Amino acid sequence: MSRVIEVTESEFEQRAILADGLVLVDFSASWCGPCKRMLPELEAAAEQLKDKATFLKVDVDASPEIATKYGVQGIPNLTFLKNGQVVDVAVGLMPKAEIVARAQRNL
Repeated sequence: MSRVIEVTESEFEQRAILADGLVLVDFSASWCGPCKRMLPELEAAAEQLKDKATFLKVDVDASPEIATKYGVQGIPNLTFLKNGQVVDVAVGLMPKAEIVARAQRNL
């Protein structure tokens, strides 16, 4: 079972904004090659940080309003939220080690 949970617009506020602690939101799309390549890295990071952070995935085509609200202009985009506030943003393909390091800096 994946620790990266795909969410829709109707679930986003509850799972991301109102969540306690650090939430990593992967803005991506099904047609995006780098997004597909980053998913296993993201899943490995989610497994490593399972007790410290929540990992969510938002499809920018299915949920364009969320992507617009967070200013997503390029994907993959990893937005880090803490207590509902953006604390970090990373755009582009990242390895697990970088995802984990950025998450740990924002815990």
